Amino acid sequence: MFQLPFPVRDTNPAGGASPFGDLPEWDLSDLYAGEDAPELKRDLDWLEQACASFAADYEGKLADLDAAGLLDCVLRNERINMIAGRIMSFAGLRYYQLTTDAGRAKFMSDMQEQITNFTTPLVFFTLELNRLEDDHLDGLLAQNADLARYKPVFDRIRAMKPYQLSDELEKFLHDLGVVGDAWERMFDETIAGLEFNVQGEPLNIEGTLNLMTDPDREKREAASHELAEVLGDNVKTFARVHNTQTKEKEIIDRWRGMETPQTGRHLSNQVEPEVVEALRNAVVKAYPKLSHRYYELKRKWLGLDVMQVWDRNAPLPMEDPRVVDWDTAQKTVMDAYNAFDPRMGELAEPFFTKGWIDAAVKPGKAPGAFAHPTVTDVHPYVMLNYLGKPRDVMTLAHELGHGVHQVLAAGQGEMLSSTPLTLAETASVFGEMLTFRKMLDGAKTKDERRVLLAGKVEDMINTVVRQIAFYDFECKLHEARRGGELTPDDINALWMSVQAESLGPAFEFMDGYETFWSYIPHFVHSPFYVYAYAFGDGLVNALYAVYAEGEAGFEEKYFDMLKAGGSKHHKELLAPFGLDASDPAFWDKGLSMISGFIDELEAMEE
Repeated sequence: MFQLPFPVRDTNPAGGASPFGDLPEWDLSDLYAGEDAPELKRDLDWLEQACASFAADYEGKLADLDAAGLLDCVLRNERINMIAGRIMSFAGLRYYQLTTDAGRAKFMSDMQEQITNFTTPLVFFTLELNRLEDDHLDGLLAQNADLARYKPVFDRIRAMKPYQLSDELEKFLHDLGVVGDAWERMFDETIAGLEFNVQGEPLNIEGTLNLMTDPDREKREAASHELAEVLGDNVKTFARVHNTQTKEKEIIDRWRGMETPQTGRHLSNQVEPEVVEALRNAVVKAYPKLSHRYYELKRKWLGLDVMQVWDRNAPLPMEDPRVVDWDTAQKTVMDAYNAFDPRMGELAEPFFTKGWIDAAVKPGKAPGAFAHPTVTDVHPYVMLNYLGKPRDVMTLAHELGHGVHQVLAAGQGEMLSSTPLTLAETASVFGEMLTFRKMLDGAKTKDERRVLLAGKVEDMINTVVRQIAFYDFECKLHEARRGGELTPDDINALWMSVQAESLGPAFEFMDGYETFWSYIPHFVHSPFYVYAYAFGDGLVNALYAVYAEGEAGFEEKYFDMLKAGGSKHHKELLAPFGLDASDPAFWDKGLSMISGFIDELEAMEE
């Protein structure tokens, strides 16, 4: 129902007044005024009744419906999804504002259980839909244009047809979902509750991770060792979570007859396995000309014989450690959005003025940053942990891009608005690129340009190289778990097997770094999610190259792509730009942009 959906960035918790200006907070009243809001009770009561009547009216009868009847059925199902989504968005967002609050955690869990109970009788809908003959469904779609709009939804559901179990087993698995959710919550609460002490300063994980970008090398080293020690002390818990989640997935995949652990993710992403494999191979092949080459440059800038893990995200010696206040961050991003197209600025404006962003760092708040679309008759909410670093400005640009995308796609309605993960990063990475280019154009000195370029390259390496290394780690983890229980040492070894290959010979790895897999939420919340970042970055790099070449009508085509939401396949969406992600050369086009930035950085050294 509700999950942390978007990039988790390195941020830092602090308390007290913000030195960055007046930071906005969420106003969740557009969803519900509170836990005891009468509208919430009304919607829960409606949902219980609507689910029961839907099952009574349609179970066992889908094959007998005419086109108008099937359309009514789809619309009623869509309405149920919208009300359930509104309730879970409210419960989830409140929880992420303060994950350490037992009352909020209980409320979210209670809502999840109630909605699971209400919706279990609806499992028949997708099962019966998948039993319809192709010719029969095609005939119904041909008779009714309003029904035909939902063909992409039917295609998405029917992609699971070969892997469908009996009605009874499907209902059982639906009911059992809350148990898997409990393991995810255990992970979240364990991470949020970890306590670190760096040079006498008590911190949580966000504060400690933030020190990895501190100008003081001793502080970065101290933070790294403290991370390693605390994660090491808790590694058995994290290994238990990963073993259980991975085994649960293996059992379900085996019963469904899925060919690989990645099959389910590829299906939900509406992307062909060979396209993902082409992306993965292109990135791994490019490691030497991307991460290896860049980190060798950075090693020289830092004046080191060898880089340690605490140097990977270190600021450059020539970097100005300035703090960017919130107003400046807002203006920078809005200027970049407006310069591309004023419509983009209009869509972004309400996020700042209507309580759609929660920016401040607060104790107990979920780490990182995300944009959550809620439901199509409300609006998205963006969460940040803003600390005034230039990269926080880029995170704002990124998440705001998601928000704009979600607002535009909402016009498709609840069932068609949701964009596959591989395309969900399009507007966010594009918004980030617009902001970066705006900042680069404004650079006044060679050092300022170098710092901006290096920062962008590091972000791209973190998005492309690091995420593909994560993907390889997950592939190895799921494959190894099929052979039996994995000890913490087993998982540590899998992690280290991808680190040196992806980061290159400039690095040395400290004792304890082998446990750093344990704090990454995507492995627990969304197995194999991570390749979507690399997919999105490569896609946007290729897309931006088309824009930079002055493609006629680019802005209009771009808005049409975002408005499409999940109603079109990536081939259809990219065709107007002359791009095709199934062409292996497509990925090289995107990776060459990163390589070109590194070329420019190397040329500055001559």
